[in-house]
Amino acid sequence: MGKLIVIGGGAAGIFCAVNAARLDPSLQVTVLEKTGKLLSKVKVSGGGRCNVTHACFEIGEMAKRYPRGGQFVRKAFHRWFTTDTIGWFRERGVALKTEADGRMFPVSDSSQTIIDCLMKEVNLRGVEIRMMAEVKDVERMGAEGGAAVGDSTEDGSGSRFLVHLAGGRTLPADYVCIACGGYPKSGMFGWIERLGHSIEPPVPSLFTFNMPGHPVTKLMGVSVPEAQVKIAGSKLVEKGPLLITHWGLSGPVVLRLSAWGARELAGKEYNFMAQINWLAGASEQAVRERLQEIRYDWAAQKISSKNPWGLPQRLWEFFLSAAGIGGELRWADLPVAAQNRLVSQLCAGPFPVQGKTTFKEEFVTAGGVKLAEIDPNTGQSRKVPGLFFAGEILDVDGITGGFNFQHAWTSGWIAADTIGGYDRRG
Repeated sequence: MGKLIVIGGGAAGIFCAVNAARLDPSLQVTVLEKTGKLLSKVKVSGGGRCNVTHACFEIGEMAKRYPRGGQFVRKAFHRWFTTDTIGWFRERGVALKTEADGRMFPVSDSSQTIIDCLMKEVNLRGVEIRMMAEVKDVERMGAEGGAAVGDSTEDGSGSRFLVHLAGGRTLPADYVCIACGGYPKSGMFGWIERLGHSIEPPVPSLFTFNMPGHPVTKLMGVSVPEAQVKIAGSKLVEKGPLLITHWGLSGPVVLRLSAWGARELAGKEYNFMAQINWLAGASEQAVRERLQEIRYDWAAQKISSKNPWGLPQRLWEFFLSAAGIGGELRWADLPVAAQNRLVSQLCAGPFPVQGKTTFKEEFVTAGGVKLAEIDPNTGQSRKVPGLFFAGEILDVDGITGGFNFQHAWTSGWIAADTIGGYDRRG
């Protein structure tokens, strides 16, 4: 009887555990979770609704949503894709719905539905859960990784691995799947490096932009449905909904930028200039021509009374103030110089960013175990037989929208299928 130890009780770890136990009922599966909570990210994801996956059904398109690991997931998705995830939950009585932006949530709008489904599988498959079980080291047994798989005893003889826990206890295992999530500091990967693996240094991804003391923060809560944000001096540019917060800028467009620019922005120590086009990327020439038309069409009206792009009124007044345009000025009296300043504010407003803020539950780490050392078709280490990886511990991260959870389900299932297959074959 083979023994699998899964390190980490998050989405990838639990999905690996329940599927491995389902595929091979003779397998003894134990999940080690260092905290007192299972599936903590599932619980808080999507404001407590759990963004399970994304309604993208073409592998090439889906792979483009991963700033790091796109080629890796492209191969993995041929084994387990969004359709498989949707079907897996549907077979267990959990229907998913698609929102306008492609994000998929349980129909119940509650992450507890996903947690209950997974925990029901844990109980059904006889998966053992050990809480407050922090792993300190994973030791390979013997020069070649141990004796025949499936012959391990309680003292670890005959097993491939000994898993060392805080407090001095050890557990034998024939297979180990490391699914402990990302680490914020390189030094925390030491026990994985001792197994022979290389680490891509971690940096934050999915964060918001801080602009301490900037007057725009007084407009907190104001949003626009489509803005273009560019990082000055780089090729980083994205379009999407933008939200002003009491600390700076947020919203999907900022989160996507932070993901694609995770390493570049870390290199700038999060001090850079964001240039914002508040009109969905309209050119300065087009905006200038529209303003010329308005000067005739609305000649007698106050400029502050309304704007031709339907921007929030507080935001429009902010732009007028920044351009030096008084609230009583009529369109017919708008000086050319002031008009040019307004065009610049609308199309390329400069906003100095000084720092970042973790975006609630969506926080993701870019970096982790180098992908060249992992087989995407099996989830197994190319260096250590019987050692598997799943989830965020790998150098894979997606933009916000359900992509990181899909990677968790995919990598967890692939490891489970490989382990279950190995053990079934003896």
